Amino acid sequence: MFQRKIMTDLVEWKKNGAKKCLLVKGARQIGKTFIIREFAKQNYECIIELNFLTEPKHKKFFNGSLDMNSIIENITSQIQNTVFKKGKTLLYLDEIQECGQARTALKFIAEANKCDCIASGSMLGVAYKQITSIPVGYEEQLEMFSMDFEEFIWANGYGENATSVIKAYYDKKEKVPNEIHEHWLRLLRTYMIVGGMPSVVTEYVNTHNFGEVHKEQERILASYLDDIGKYAPASEKPKVRACYQSIPTQLAKENKKFQFAVVEKGANSRKFETSLEWLKDAGLIKFCYNVTTPVFPLIAYNQTGYFKVYGSDIGILTAMYGFEMKGAILDNTIKGAVKGGIYESLIADILLKKRKPLNYYKPSENRHEIEFLLTDKTEVIPLEVKSNNGSTTSLNEFIKEFKTPYALKFIAGNIGEAETKLTLPLYLAMFL
Repeated sequence: MFQRKIMTDLVEWKKNGAKKCLLVKGARQIGKTFIIREFAKQNYECIIELNFLTEPKHKKFFNGSLDMNSIIENITSQIQNTVFKKGKTLLYLDEIQECGQARTALKFIAEANKCDCIASGSMLGVAYKQITSIPVGYEEQLEMFSMDFEEFIWANGYGENATSVIKAYYDKKEKVPNEIHEHWLRLLRTYMIVGGMPSVVTEYVNTHNFGEVHKEQERILASYLDDIGKYAPASEKPKVRACYQSIPTQLAKENKKFQFAVVEKGANSRKFETSLEWLKDAGLIKFCYNVTTPVFPLIAYNQTGYFKVYGSDIGILTAMYGFEMKGAILDNTIKGAVKGGIYESLIADILLKKRKPLNYYKPSENRHEIEFLLTDKTEVIPLEVKSNNGSTTSLNEFIKEFKTPYALKFIAGNIGEAETKLTLPLYLAMFL
């Protein structure tokens, strides 16, 4: 079993009384069902699991009245040895997007307080129209992602002691010994190739065969395209598919702002913006918004029409470039704008899985760009990503103009400090 950080969130939810139903959302095949089952085995005497995708017959439990007594009668008439007892029983509603009435019923399940309840789903953002009433105030939402770099390290046999050793260099701002530094760079590049999808990580851990890894990634990509065919509105299907398949090209440009003309020559936002929103709601992409003014709170200055798009898993993104990209990443032989796009996507992947909002700063087309903006309390911190040990003109300009207390530069090189600018190896981004 892979160690997943979200287990801590699940335990905390139960520890706090599980007063609301917990809704775990995220893209398909990131390990939601597995980790919830493991949590249930460790914390409950009775587990009632209903999967509305594999067992459509379970939808009938939520036909008619949605009061808790009716739900209990419907379930216990069909499933033996079920006991509803608060704190001892978990009702797990998997693929809840397939049953809108079950989503509505979360309100009545929470009000009755006769059991703990977790629901999970992969297409919740695109299936909301099937729901009679969203249970606002009765569900607590938790977004889940594929495995992050640290979880990938653990899956490969490195214990928390190994990461604590490398973190000591981060905390003390001391250079990492060269042999250790090169080892962690290779681990990071391996993560860029494999990513965090549990089935892909399993394939890598068991075989270390990148050909088999790529086959599994291609299977996942095919399933995502199948989901577009199943869930997207008929008029949107080809546009959603075209937008998703354009992401590698979008990130290979010098200016990585999402351009609709890359999807289709001469196209504009009017034609494709709904398709992009569908991909976001399905958990397949994340937006990184340009801000007009880099001051706290950044969300107040988002330019909703000026954004970059990143995939939700770095390994799936690199697989979209083809099998040959794996060797180029591992050997560090990528060149040109595509290299910058992949390394930006790596940092976006790390930030995303820390549930940090993605923002960047590019005041005009002829000005330099700051790849990411973070916040430290009420201060805005610029973060620049360099695939090589290049100059930092944009970061220097930003520091001078906005008097930032400190700035971050992530590179393939080692740790260094110059006044307020801190340079860090890319793999240390996991400790942000």
